[in-house]
Amino acid sequence: MYQTAITDMFGVKYPIICGAMMWLCKPKLCGAISNAGGLGNLTAANYETEADFRAAIREVRRLTDKPFLVGITLLPSVRITPEHHRMYIRVCAEEKVAGIEFSGTPLDKAAGMEAVDALKKAGVKLFHKVGAVRHAVHAEKIGFDGVYAAGIEEGGHPLNDDVTSMVLTPRMVSSVKLPVVTVGGIADGRTMAAALALGAQGVMMASRFIATKECDVHDNIKKELIQRQEMDTVIYGKSIGLQGRGLKSKVIEEVLAIEARNGGFEELIPLLSGQKVKQAWETGDVDYAPLMVGQSIGLIEDIPTCAELLERMAADAKVSLDRARKHCGA
Repeated sequence: MYQTAITDMFGVKYPIICGAMMWLCKPKLCGAISNAGGLGNLTAANYETEADFRAAIREVRRLTDKPFLVGITLLPSVRITPEHHRMYIRVCAEEKVAGIEFSGTPLDKAAGMEAVDALKKAGVKLFHKVGAVRHAVHAEKIGFDGVYAAGIEEGGHPLNDDVTSMVLTPRMVSSVKLPVVTVGGIADGRTMAAALALGAQGVMMASRFIATKECDVHDNIKKELIQRQEMDTVIYGKSIGLQGRGLKSKVIEEVLAIEARNGGFEELIPLLSGQKVKQAWETGDVDYAPLMVGQSIGLIEDIPTCAELLERMAADAKVSLDRARKHCGA
């Protein structure tokens, strides 16, 4: 049904990719998405030792014989050090994973061109999640295989250029020769069709995969995402240079209040702790920690299996594209 640069590159059925999600993108969800015909994601920062990280890669391979990506975020962290980043890169090369989604600092600046060369020599496909054309151009220059056009709608850490995926996707498509994957606002077949119509070769989504049966998160979280609407997320962290988008909650209100009175990093970091986020996913308390989800939550209406979700998205995208053709008299 689908043939794009992404399906051709990885030999997958659908050009639908799961984005990195701290604490959530583990072997069970990763394997389920890949088995469903998409590209699952194993988020490296879930693992602090080489043994655990390598074991997780092999556990995914036990669950699926299909390709999957590893997500590596190259940003300063209290828990994950540059040594961790180098270890993740080395293990991915040794294990010859299908591909890596990088975000944050460009790989050549964070780990040197030798890291780029080692991964390419191992046959690992490299994608950088970026929010600006200038960063896509850099990824192309150093030899990446594709870029993610990450709009301000996305959950996580959108670039403070604040450009929407609707504008960013065609800008990148016309600016680089690499395959472009649309990120931000993607949750169903209609948004997938829109991205393909803009020239994207695939879509990446994360928030939508939280509300699936295979995602190990408290049911209260999944139900909350169904109840919330597209206006129920907010940007925070601008004052400390670490912009994020998360679900509106009591803790986010507290964060914004501290920022409004020019409170500093030392006041904010206890509220933004990754360990607090982990506990919130597990307990279902949406007010305990910032839950990084995007505006696409307004399109989440149920909790399907990953297979049901991808099959429905693929079918609905085709219907949407056919409808558009009819509008054009085709």
